[in-house]
Formats: sequence, structure tokens, C-alpha cells
Amino acid sequence: MTGSRKLVYLLLVAWVAAICPPVVADNGQFANASSAFWASTPHEAAIDGFFSTSGHTNNWAVLVCTSRFWFNYRHIANTLSVYRTVKRLGIPDSNIILMLADDVACNPRNRFPAAVYNKPGQMLDLYGENVEVDYRGYEVTVENFIRLLTGRLDPEVPRSKRLLTDDRSNILVYMTGHGGEEFLKFQDAEEISSHDVADAFAQMWEKKRYHEIFFVADTCQAASMYMRFSKERTPNVLAVASSQTGENSYSYDTDTELGVAIIDRFTYSNLQTLERLQRSDQWTLKSLFDSYDPRFMYSTPGIRTDLYDRSMEEVCRGWMDLVVAKLKR
Repeated sequence: MTGSRKLVYLLLVAWVAAICPPVVADNGQFANASSAFWASTPHEAAIDGFFSTSGHTNNWAVLVCTSRFWFNYRHIANTLSVYRTVKRLGIPDSNIILMLADDVACNPRNRFPAAVYNKPGQMLDLYGENVEVDYRGYEVTVENFIRLLTGRLDPEVPRSKRLLTDDRSNILVYMTGHGGEEFLKFQDAEEISSHDVADAFAQMWEKKRYHEIFFVADTCQAASMYMRFSKERTPNVLAVASSQTGENSYSYDTDTELGVAIIDRFTYSNLQTLERLQRSDQWTLKSLFDSYDPRFMYSTPGIRTDLYDRSMEEVCRGWMDLVVAKLKR
């Protein structure tokens, strides 16, 4: 088992459908997804070999919704969908940084107070009873985001608002909101540029704050947000975007009772694809990327792999059986 396959853990944590049951250990007790790897299985030797060679030991997620206002409901739903899936697959809140620029759950226009949905019919409440928002409202700023990534926080900032990663950490960085060529708007008041993101990742690499990063951007002209990454300054970064430079990204479902769009096409497409995975499937990242349909998304997804040394055809092959087998028990 190659070290590259472990990065797919972050991909599945972010995108696997929320219908997956919690991970259950052999003794019948609930465990996190990482525990599934360590449990006694016929593949134990291969797994031990993986951990001894990959250099990766822990997973983190930074999930950022940069939009305010009720009409941007779908961006909140995008982020909460990823957040819920991350938690269900075992990454604890202590390893998740959730940044929401607005709280539509408590918006007076919300016909379903204290709830957020990503499908018409209000079948799944994403807000639920246990959502820990680390940065809320006007705390979601470009400065706070960059300080979070680089670790340059004031001493009084609590542990729950810190990204406590090291050179053995794989990090999912998911961002959604309104953007343009090489920028993403925060709060409709300021912008973060592709230079800012690249510089933050470069500082993280220099300070040994990550092993690998999976960067996902769901916004208009999203691929422009990873244009400034480089092999010299930001190695071991795999990046995926909802649209190419010059293209818009589009919403999908609209809830007539709420009167707003409730999810974006790129996020919806990934969730729908991974929901169909079966225990015996031999999927790779290439398989997932090949499933993207620009006709459905109304845009061309961007995929950048040149900063990541391992082949996408190798990532995840054989791994799915190990993880899904545990999830199905």
C-alpha cells in the first residue's frame, strides 16, 4: 500500500454521502474512521507498513464558507454538508475548524428555524444538535483565515480555534463562496487572492505544518485560486476546483418553501458520485475525476496534480475494501 492512498481518506471524509453509517469496531463499539485502519484485520500487516512509510499520522479539516446573506444559503449548506460527513467518518470536532460567515439557521426568513437543508423536502437537517462553529459571523475574515493556517495567532486564542497540525498532518482545505479570477470574496467586504492562499501554504510548508493538503474550491473561476501554487514553495498539494478560469459555477436544487438555492452543482455531483460506491468497488481518484460531467455542472472542473508526486491511478485502489468493509459491519 503506497503512501499516496492515505490522502484519499481526506477526499472521502469530505465527499462521501452522509448516509454512510458510523464506523463500528470489532467489539461492537463506535470508533472513528482512523480506528478502522488500526483494528485487527487480515490486512493488518499492510496497514502497519503504510503508516511506517507514509509519514502521515493525523487528519484535519478547515471548512470555510465566506458568504453572508440569506440568498447565499447554498454556500452554508455546502460547508455544513462537508462538515457533517467529516464528522460521521470519524474526524472529531477537535480536528475540524468550521468557519461560517453567516448563520442562516437563525435568519428570520428561515421557515424552518435552527435548521439547514441541502435537499428539497427538508429530509436531512445539516445543522442538527451538535454543530461546533469555531469562527462565526464577522470572525470570518481573510486575516483570521491566514493566521489560522500559518499559526500566527494571539496567545489568548483558545485551542478550539487553532490548527494544531505538524509535518505528519494531512489537511483538507475546503472553501466556498463568491469569487472571480484569482480572488474569493469574504463577507462581501474583502477578498482573499490566489497569492494569499499560495503564500499561506508556503509558510505552512516552511514551518512543517502539513504533510499533504487537499485543496477544494467551489466558486466561480475556482481554478484560478490554485494558479500561484508551485512545486518549490507548496509541494504535496492536490487541488480541485468547480470551474476553470473564465467560467462561472452554478447552483443546483432550489427549495420553493425557502425560496433559495440550497446546494451547488459541484458539491452535489461529488456527493452523488461517492454515494454509489459499493464495498467491492476499486475506485481511484482518477475514477472520481473522470466521473465529473461538465454538462451537469455547466462548468469545467479544474484538477491540479503536478504538485503531487504520486499517480492518481494508484490512489485508493485496494483501499476502498479496507475502509468500506469496516463501515458496513
